[in-house]
Parts: sequence; structure tokens; C-alpha cells
Amino acid sequence: MKRITGKTKEATLIEMSNTLDSQIEVNNGSINSISDRGTPLPGHREIDKFGQNRDSVFFKDGVRRVDFVLSYVDDKDGDKKAERRREFESNLEKSGLELETEDKSESDDRKTYYLKIHAPWEVLATYADVLKIKVPFKASDIPKAREVPLEWLTHPFRLPDNIMRPEPDYFTAPFDKSKVDFFLIDDKDTFFPPSTRNRIVYYILTRCPYYKEDRKEKDKTGIKRLLNNGTYTSAYPLHDCQYWKKAQDMQCESERYHLYRYWARFLCFYKEQPLNLIKKYYGEKIGIYFAWLGFYTEMLFFAAVMGVICFVYGVLSYEDNITSKEICDPEIGGMIVMCPLCDKKCSYWKLNSTCLSSWQSHLFDNEGTVFFAMFMGIWVTLFLEFWKRRQARLEYEWDLVDFEEEQQQLQIRPEYELKCTGRRLNRITQEMEPYLPFPSKCARFCLSGATVLFWTFLIVACIMGVIAYRLAVYAAFASVMKDSSTSKIQLVGSLITPQLATSVTASCINFVIILILNFLYEHVAIWITDMEIPKTHLEYENKLTMKMFMFQFVNYYSSCFYVAFFKGKFVGYPGNYSYMFGKWSKLRNEECAPGGCLIELTTQLLIVMAGKQMVGNVQEALLPLLRNWWGSRKGRSHPESTYSRWEQDHDLQNFSQFGLFYEYLEMVIQFGFITLFVASFPLAPLLALFNNILEVRVDAWKFTTQFRRPVAAKARNIGAWEEILNVVAILSVVTNAFIMAFTSDMIPRLVYLYAYHPGSEATMTGYITNSLSFYNISQIPPHNLPDAEENPPWFNSSTITECRYRDYRYPPGHEKQYTHTMQFWHILAAKLAFIIIMEHVVFVVKFFVAWLIPDVPAEVKARIKRERFLVQEYLHNYEVEKLRMQLSQSFCLSTETASLLPSSPSKHQVLSECI
Repeated sequence: MKRITGKTKEATLIEMSNTLDSQIEVNNGSINSISDRGTPLPGHREIDKFGQNRDSVFFKDGVRRVDFVLSYVDDKDGDKKAERRREFESNLEKSGLELETEDKSESDDRKTYYLKIHAPWEVLATYADVLKIKVPFKASDIPKAREVPLEWLTHPFRLPDNIMRPEPDYFTAPFDKSKVDFFLIDDKDTFFPPSTRNRIVYYILTRCPYYKEDRKEKDKTGIKRLLNNGTYTSAYPLHDCQYWKKAQDMQCESERYHLYRYWARFLCFYKEQPLNLIKKYYGEKIGIYFAWLGFYTEMLFFAAVMGVICFVYGVLSYEDNITSKEICDPEIGGMIVMCPLCDKKCSYWKLNSTCLSSWQSHLFDNEGTVFFAMFMGIWVTLFLEFWKRRQARLEYEWDLVDFEEEQQQLQIRPEYELKCTGRRLNRITQEMEPYLPFPSKCARFCLSGATVLFWTFLIVACIMGVIAYRLAVYAAFASVMKDSSTSKIQLVGSLITPQLATSVTASCINFVIILILNFLYEHVAIWITDMEIPKTHLEYENKLTMKMFMFQFVNYYSSCFYVAFFKGKFVGYPGNYSYMFGKWSKLRNEECAPGGCLIELTTQLLIVMAGKQMVGNVQEALLPLLRNWWGSRKGRSHPESTYSRWEQDHDLQNFSQFGLFYEYLEMVIQFGFITLFVASFPLAPLLALFNNILEVRVDAWKFTTQFRRPVAAKARNIGAWEEILNVVAILSVVTNAFIMAFTSDMIPRLVYLYAYHPGSEATMTGYITNSLSFYNISQIPPHNLPDAEENPPWFNSSTITECRYRDYRYPPGHEKQYTHTMQFWHILAAKLAFIIIMEHVVFVVKFFVAWLIPDVPAEVKARIKRERFLVQEYLHNYEVEKLRMQLSQSFCLSTETASLLPSSPSKHQVLSECI
């Protein structure tokens, strides 16, 4: 281990001299490896074509590690592609990479060539310096946290310590090639882990040109273009071993096997995730995703428990629901005749026909729902604040502090450099850099915005079509179900009402439209984001994220917003109904059932949310199972001497640059379902919890068994998704307050209970009668009256002169007949007051909790400060010792020279002064 420590002056000078000698050897190009390049290290198996094990991650010499693999095949356009490959590989070798080609005769399909790439120490050190990759320089001296009391209770959920912490804890600093001896380097071959090595090689591949030196064509640069034009068929780093067994090579880490055994199997669903091992193997970007998903799932447990408690309260208070009892009572609900719910085809109906739906509504619309809605507003804040703390801890542990600036400056997209032909001086770096002219940027932005608006309006048009379907089909269902005792649906006629049938079928149709539009818009969003030419990878991801989320927000939630805030709110009353597209359309606006629209919102939410999760699980788990069965069968049936590691990985699926994007998007849309509309369905967090427990293991299984190893990438946080979650959290407080006020029947019941109950004792007796207004049947216009054949057998126009409807209006004969009563205005005032009070209470608690909980733990702040202090201190000591060594060498050199020349008192005096 090369390190300057507190030694004697003589020992320090000897060590520094040896270090300089080794650096001189490096600079002269004579880098001596730990072992001779021609002799395999102990534990390595030399690979050749005579039957030895080819399931290896090393070159044929058994020493140099394969850091990246490119594959290609010969085809009809072979000459042009072969020329590109020749130039590209020649430039790779000039950049210092070492190449080795596997002939197609040695491949399993006898037509694919495999180009193996190795990055020697000199290349790794150079680009680690360029990319400012942090590496260890001192073992951490901060003591580990003390054991928590009753820690044994968590042992069943723990993983082995070597899996949870695969690396010792070090203080780190950005790598500097000129200060190699400053860092803890035991072995140059293993100093940089495979994830860092493949990241460096990919950085070179994306910037390496494939044009000749005498013909510089700047668009002919990078592996991405070579993959797009078919010059190479794939490019990927290698997994370290097969996932079902350890690597036979002692120098292989077998980390993939450990990840599969302790993380990817579903039987490990109750175990903690080995986040450090995930980060080490796949990189920080994938590691931070699984850290967020695991934390989100943990927090869902508390929301799910409260949701179940709320639902259980609704079940236990089932018998105390006086409102539903009155609706179901033949002497009360059975005697109330309701006005038709649509023109011509809808007949008069009795209130007790909605008995079942009123009981169902009570399960979700009760006093506990108000408490749960307020709890979820606070839960969202706790989730976001505690995640910030967890994220800050990971940033420090994974050396991601101050990474954002490096990413912005260094990782400019190659596409930006190629498409932006203009150059201008960067005032900060004082270097010429590509830029996109302002007129072109504005034109691209306007085209992008217009495209997004067009697709948003297309979604709204589809929702309007579904609403028209609901209005048109309701009459058909009402006509078919008018007499369930004689209809063909006798077995389920008592369970299915026209409202329920219309809501379920419309929700299913809407879900199918959502899936179709999602499929189409994904391609459109990628196209318009490419057209904008973002400068950095981070900017590209953020722009695509915002476009996709805005679209899916409207796509998934618009139908729920309609049911929650528009259905039943603009109905009118008999004789003056409101129509969707005017009276000529004959599509009368929908009414809510006497129990309210909340049960329909619950139905809509359940179908869309559960349907999305089912479709997602089928796509992510069931379909890959068939591929996995075939791949495993092929992998396990082939002998290791013929089925090489690069061929096994070539047969896996490619992990695209949008892989994590879709995973985040799926979870954030789910987050919206359980927060924006959770007041209507307290069991939504429970469904999300079950889904996420499966999601974690399905994603882990895909990464370890289905996908090629992704190129390691850094990310210090979840990016733009964090801002989106904050916006959804704030919006959820507003939506739940409005749902409780305008969709739920809670406020009208409370106003009746405390202000309008006729007796001295406050009970809900008589609420149903109070909430329904009267209308004179003889005053109903002919175009609103049902056809004679539609009327039920019990309807007698001579005895039944009035029908009831859901509203608060003066009865016929009153001087203000059919206008709103004072009770209506009192209820409206109470609703607005409830919204204001609930929002202010939740927001005050949210902001207080956010202020109370610091984003960065005090322990992490202290560690960051200590690490920065140590870096400065050690660098200072290093420079001082290096200066002393140079002065000593100069003194020794001067002394030797002076011994060969006549002595000169003036020279001796100068040397003594230097010492």
C-alpha cells in the first residue's frame, strides 16, 4: 500500500524516491503489471479453443479483464460496415484500449463476432482523473453506530454482513493521476471495480470517432451511431458469473450470484435490500432507484394499516348506518318514488332499489374517512422529508456529494455535440463549445409545446367520448334492468344497478383507451425530446420526465377528476335539466345516486389502479418467464467450454436508457392514485403495498436474470421525480379536501345532524327525506317524461302525483318553488369552510413537520466536514513531503556533482542555505 505516513525522515525520503522512480517508469510507457502479462494469475483458467472453460470475464491470456463487449455480424452491406469497424477499432487502440476478437467460428450461432475490450491501468487512471471519480485514500475512523436495544427482533429481516457491506468504509477523494501514491492502491488490476471500469470504457466508446484522420466528419462519432446504423449489433459490459451458481474463477467476484440468492428471489420479500451491493454492481443510479422504491414500500405499510383501520371502522359501524336503513326500509325508501334519471327510456323508480349501493358507500364514506384523508396529507410530508434524510445519507456513503456540478459540466450528450454546429466561447472554461442558436431553440420549443398540447387535448376528447358513452348507454341499461324479476339477468339483477353497470363498463373502456394512448405517446415524447436536443443527460431525462408525467397525469387521472368533481354537480332539476352538448344532443348530465358519487369514484379508482398494476405485472413478470425458461434451459444445457460468458449475456435483453424512467413513472403514477383520491378508497395503500412488495423482487429478478449488465451511471438523487412528488403531495391535500366536501355526503349529513334535525336529540333519523326535494309530475315537460311502456307495473299516475330528486329546493306550490332553500346555502358554506379548515390544518402540520425534520442528518453533516478536512490535511502533508524529497534529491545531485569538480565555497554555502 503506497502512502505517505508519519515516518522518519530517512524512510520517507526512500519511499518518495521509489515512488518517483515508479512514476518515471509509467511516464516512459513501461508499466509493469502486478503479474507478468503472459502468465495467468493464480485461480485464472487460460482460455483457448481446446475445450477449456469459456465462462470467464478475462481475455485468452487469463489476466486482462473484459471490460466491454461489442458484437457484429457480416451482412450484405459488409464492406462499408467493415470499414467503419476498422477505423473505430483503430481509434480505440490509439486511445489506449486493448482489443481481442472472437471469431464467428467459435460462437454458438456461427455468425456473430465478439470484440472484447480491456482498459489497462494507464487508461483507467487518465479517465478517472478526467471524470473526477472518487477513490479511497484513508480508512474511516468514525466508529459504527451502537447496537439498538431489542435489535434481535430485526434479525429475521437482516442479510449477512458481507452482503450488506461488500466494501470497507473509507474516506474518499477525487482521483488525481499525478498523485497516485496518495491513494490506497493495493493492486492496480482490482483498484477500480468493474462498474467503474465499464463506465470509463463506455465514456470512451461514446466519444471515439470512426472517420479517417485525413477526413474529419464530426457526425461520425460514438458507439451509439454505430449501433443505430447496424455496424455493431450490441454493446454491453459482462456479468461476472451465472446467476444460479458462483464463478469457478477465483478472481471473479460472483456478485451477480449473491444478488440473485439474497435479493432477486421472491422468497426473500421480507428481507432488507443489499443496497451497497446493488450500487457496487449496477452503479449509483440503479442503486438509488431501489433505495427509493424500498423506502416507499416501507412507508406504505403505515398508510395501509391506517387505511385498513378506516375500512374496518366502516364495516363495524355498518349496523349504525341510519341513512342506509331508511333507504332500505320498505316503509320509507320503498314508498319514495324518484324522478326518472334520463329522458324517455328511464322510468320512475323507488329509492330502496339503491339499498345495496348505499351500504357499499358507507364502507368508504364515513366519519373515519375524514381522519384518514388528513392522516394521508401528513403521511405524504413525512414520506418526503424522511426520504430526503435517507437520500442525504446515501449521497455521502456512495460518494455522491457535489456530484451534480461534475455531471452538468462533464457529461454533455454526444448528440448535442454532433447536431450543434455553432461554436462559442464559454466564459467559465474559456474554451469553444457547441451551442444551439436561440431562434432554433425557440422554434423547437414551440413545436414541442404544440405537440404536447395536441396530445393533451386528444386525451380530453377521449374522456368526453367516454362521458358521452356513459350518458347514452345509461338509458339502455336502465331499460334492460327496469324489471329484474323478469329479465334475463335475474341472478345478478339485484346486485347490478344501471349506475353500477354504466360506471364499470365506462371505466373498462377508459382503461383500454389509456393503454392505447400511452403506447402511442411514448414514441411521440421521445421524438420531441430528441428534437429539442438537450445539452446534458440530466437535462434530457428531466425534459422527457416532465412530458411523460404531464401526459400520463391527464391520461390516468382525468376520468377520476370527472367523477369526483363534475358528475352530479351540474344536473339541474326536473323541467330544467342540463345537457352535455345542449338539448339537441339529448344527453342529459349524469346524476349521483342518493348515497352520493363516492362509490362510483371508488369503482373508477379501483378499476384503473388495479388494472394498471395487473397489466404492469404481466408485462414485467409473466412474459419474461417464458424467455427466462428458454434462456436458462439453453444456458444450463450448453457446456461451459462452448457457451462463453459474452454469448450468454448477448442472449439477454438489452437494458435501454429508458429502463429506469418507466419504472419511476409507474411508481409515481401509483403514488398519485394513493394520495390524490385516497379519501374515496382507503384500501388503495394496501393494494399499492402488495404490488410494491412484488415489484421490488420482480425488478430485482429482471436485473439479475433477464437484462444484460447495464453501464454503471451516477445519480445523487431521483432527479425530476422528487419535484413531481412534491407537487402531487401539495395537490393531494386540495383534492382530498374537495372530495370530502363535494363528492362525499359527509358535510350535508353533519349540517342536518347539528342544524336541521327536528327533534331535541341529534340523530340522523329523517335525513333521507330531508335531502330529497319534490316535483309535480304534471309539470314535467313531455320530452323528459318516460315512455308509457317504460313505466313499472306499480306506477299509477292517478295516485302518484309527485316524484323526488336529489337537491335542496322549495316544493311545488311554494312562492319560491324549485329555487334553492336556505339549507342548500348553509351546506355550501359548510363545504367551503371545511375545505379552508382542512387545507390550513394539514398545510400547517406539513410545513411544521418539514421544518422540524432537517433534510440532512447531523451525523452526515459531521462526516462530510471531517472528510473534507482530511482531504485538505492529507493533500497538504503530501505536497510538503514531496517538496522535501525534491529538495533532498537536488541536494544529493549537487553533492555528487560537486565531488567531481573543484570545491567552491560559494556553492557549498548555497546548498546549505537550500537545506
